[in-house]
Amino acid sequence: MWMTPKRTKMEVDESRFFRPEWTQRYLVVEPPEGQGALCLVCRHLVVATRERDVRRHYEAEHDYYQRYVAEGERAALVERLQQGDVPVIAPLTPEERAARAGLGLARLLALKGRGWGEGDFVFQCMEVMLRDVLPERVSVLDGVDLSPEVMRQRILNISKDLRSQLFKRAKDFKAYSLALDDQAFVAYENYLLVFVRGVGDDLEVEEELLTIINLTRHFSVGALMAAILEALQTAGLSLQRMVGLTTTHTLRMIGENSGLVSYMREKAVSPNCWNVIHYSGFLHLELLSSYDVDVNQIINTISEWIVLIKTRGVRRPEFQALLTESESEHGERVNGRCLNNWLRRGKTLKLIFSLRKEIEAFLVSIGATTVHFTDKQWLCDFGFLVDIMDHLRELSELLRVSQVFAAAAFDHICTFEVKLSLLQRHMEEKNLTHFVAFREVVDELKQHLKEDQKIFDPDRYQVVICRLQKEFERHFKDLRFIKKDLELFANPFNFKPEYAPISVRVELTKLQANTNLWNEYRVKDLGQFYAGLSAESYPIIKGVACKVASLFDSNEICEKAFSYLTQNQHTLSKPLTDEHLHALFRIATTELEPRWDHLVRGRNEPNPEALVVQH
Repeated sequence: MWMTPKRTKMEVDESRFFRPEWTQRYLVVEPPEGQGALCLVCRHLVVATRERDVRRHYEAEHDYYQRYVAEGERAALVERLQQGDVPVIAPLTPEERAARAGLGLARLLALKGRGWGEGDFVFQCMEVMLRDVLPERVSVLDGVDLSPEVMRQRILNISKDLRSQLFKRAKDFKAYSLALDDQAFVAYENYLLVFVRGVGDDLEVEEELLTIINLTRHFSVGALMAAILEALQTAGLSLQRMVGLTTTHTLRMIGENSGLVSYMREKAVSPNCWNVIHYSGFLHLELLSSYDVDVNQIINTISEWIVLIKTRGVRRPEFQALLTESESEHGERVNGRCLNNWLRRGKTLKLIFSLRKEIEAFLVSIGATTVHFTDKQWLCDFGFLVDIMDHLRELSELLRVSQVFAAAAFDHICTFEVKLSLLQRHMEEKNLTHFVAFREVVDELKQHLKEDQKIFDPDRYQVVICRLQKEFERHFKDLRFIKKDLELFANPFNFKPEYAPISVRVELTKLQANTNLWNEYRVKDLGQFYAGLSAESYPIIKGVACKVASLFDSNEICEKAFSYLTQNQHTLSKPLTDEHLHALFRIATTELEPRWDHLVRGRNEPNPEALVVQH
């Protein structure tokens, strides 16, 4: 039993809702304007009032006040803050301010993929600027240490802080899912990225990097399984709470008898836990699907063209847009695997197709072979590939939208499968309405061939579309199995109880008879509605809501990691320990904010009573 997002017309901007319980929990109040949340401590306005935004501001800036945990103590603190009597922590010393600045710079270097050895260069830049602009303030740099060893340790410390925050929240997860990505790396060694998505009672979703596993050292599926179980145990996550698995569709992941998924599902099965839902088409959709539709090794040929353009055609104005797009993805220098992955994107292929005439002229000018431009079959395959990959690109972009629950993503998948059926019928009829590039190639060929000559064989491309359909059916079989339940939880007030599972009929009937809940359902988005649902009155519905919210609804966090790696491949290809690599990816993909004061002051702080200054 699962749920889906509510209809768009019923959705209300979540930022308009302020929860009264946040005042004591996060020390914020609703501002007079009625939008956002106003911090009682620093008077900062948190504009987007999702609970995660309010909580992150509180934990990053005011974690000190977490000491006031007792209910009466907390209420007294809120009353003091509302009266303007703010307990003040002793200000940071000059040494602590310098340490905080160094931590901030270390994080920035990590986010930009720069080596920590560049800290010294940054220090020299600041020194030169201050000497010319503010010579009297040059001395402020005396306590700032940006040496490589210190910067390396700071990045590790930031990562450990983010990791401890994740583990603290993971203990409260009612349900969670894992995403296993073994296709992201383009460096010399390959790694498995393990992401976790979990939810608590408030249905606030957390998506974070759980761990990185070196596939060179954990080659067997058994070793991988042991490493994942160890990471789960360290985070305090039991297999009984695992709801879903999202993976790539490589043999290592989904091999019928020896794939990691089959091992994990077998391990997770117990009388008290659900069958784990698995789907394998979310991650790197364009990249992996391109192997199914590239019927004539088109990508390999184009890859050779790009290498020639990068080496001998870099100054040609007609290629500047292509080169700019390439550099924005992976820099000026690129290894073969990274280039191959970039070329398997619909957007890239479409751009190259639009430049095919210019590329042919360029190849002629340097004496390279142009045999493909006279091969009728190859040109038709090229046009077909461009069109299919463009359709996959559109789907992939829809799957990058997060926080909509997995059922919305499954709706996109179902729509695309219907689209594939339409494309197959059109191909059978030689109707190229939805094959723009293919139609352009055919129109050009008609001008050079006799009217009675056959230009393309539709059966060739129908087979490809059919193969793609079967792959989609296989990858999303588990989601299709629960489709009825998704419909139920998408519209609980419209679903007939007699068609619902027996275990939920009583709760569903009671829910539909509650006018107050109906009014809430109309004005709140689905996550807020189920978050406010009483766990005592509706334990089954509430529990299932937590489970479905924990399913990965997008590939956003995996794409973020993939983008970070491709843009910084040369930095990340340098010798790094697994610990440092893990730290860089955690900083690059997290939505958590480091607890700066906690990092600067350390764990052994003085008595909080000694730090309170009365106004």
